[in-house]
Amino acid sequence: MTAEEQGDPRAVHAGDRIDRPAPVRPGEELDAGRLAAYLREHLPGAAADLAGGGLAVEQFPSGYSNLTYLLRLGDRRLVLRRPPFGTTVATAHDMAREHRILAALAPVYPKAPRPLLYCGDAAVLGAPFYLMERVEGVILRPAALSPAPPPEQMAAVGAALVDTLVELHGVDRRAAGLGDLGRPEGYVERQVEGWAARYRRAATDDLPEMESVAAWLAENRPPESGAALIHNDFKHDNLVLAPGDWSKVLAVLDWEMATAGDPLMDLGTTLGYWVEPGDPPEMLALELSPSALPGGPGRAVVVERYARATGRDPGDAVFYYAYGLFKIAVIAQQIYARYRAGHTRDPRFAGLHLGVAACARTAAQAIARRRIDQLFEA
Repeated sequence: MTAEEQGDPRAVHAGDRIDRPAPVRPGEELDAGRLAAYLREHLPGAAADLAGGGLAVEQFPSGYSNLTYLLRLGDRRLVLRRPPFGTTVATAHDMAREHRILAALAPVYPKAPRPLLYCGDAAVLGAPFYLMERVEGVILRPAALSPAPPPEQMAAVGAALVDTLVELHGVDRRAAGLGDLGRPEGYVERQVEGWAARYRRAATDDLPEMESVAAWLAENRPPESGAALIHNDFKHDNLVLAPGDWSKVLAVLDWEMATAGDPLMDLGTTLGYWVEPGDPPEMLALELSPSALPGGPGRAVVVERYARATGRDPGDAVFYYAYGLFKIAVIAQQIYARYRAGHTRDPRFAGLHLGVAACARTAAQAIARRRIDQLFEA
């Protein structure tokens, strides 16, 4: 029984936490007329839906990469995903690839949202896009968690997140038709080298810690732990939770970076987002996840639960944690470089360079102390 069902006055009313869209941000509008015409011709049932109420477009305001919109076709609700405006990263934001992964997973992995339509014609909206079903539920974002949920609720969420990651890494990708996805051999080496190269291409400021962390990762690569289907951006706000029971994960979102690779590297990305109450204020201010709220398990507990469930040994996990922080820093740097170049006007991006520096310093401290928790002396 949940705290809410027991009448706990601290319990969060789940209905207030359903993820809601907002008006579309300036500069990220879609051509609704052109989109409606395309849907009438290519999406089964769209003509009748549009005749009953037209097309309304809203945007989910969170997220820093691919753009996500809610389409209202009469009484029907769909989600549209498209690349960000002004992107210059040739290998990123591949809508066809993301749609293909979801299409393959939907029959075998019920937490993958069901895709409905792919459009590769950039003339429709200026870039390829795809549509998928809307999975309505609770998405936990730190800025929205006020008042804080009771500790037992956050403990259940943390456990569910780790267990869902374990479940995902157990998916038979070959049986799903994804046996040719990615190149799992040599994955660790390619990731370390690739993220370092991406950082250098996008660098705008002098950050010695980024270079020192990159060098340490290159010199301390662990052996491959095997291969699995990995998400590559697995964190709290990419999970949809059941409104009445936050320990139940309804869906996993944002599959744009999914591939086949070393699952411990996937765990590392999750650890990079996982902040703790004792982390430096600059990291807590980034609001990477709600994991620092009372009751949320620490990074060491996350690693222990994952290792016990999978039998994979991440050692002291410092490499994977530092890698996760470095990767997050590079992603932020790429977005910040796009903002600096004027390719996006989103005001959320103006301070991302501070987040890059915070992640780099925290990774360097974890390496220096050889710990993923208690990184700073009291």
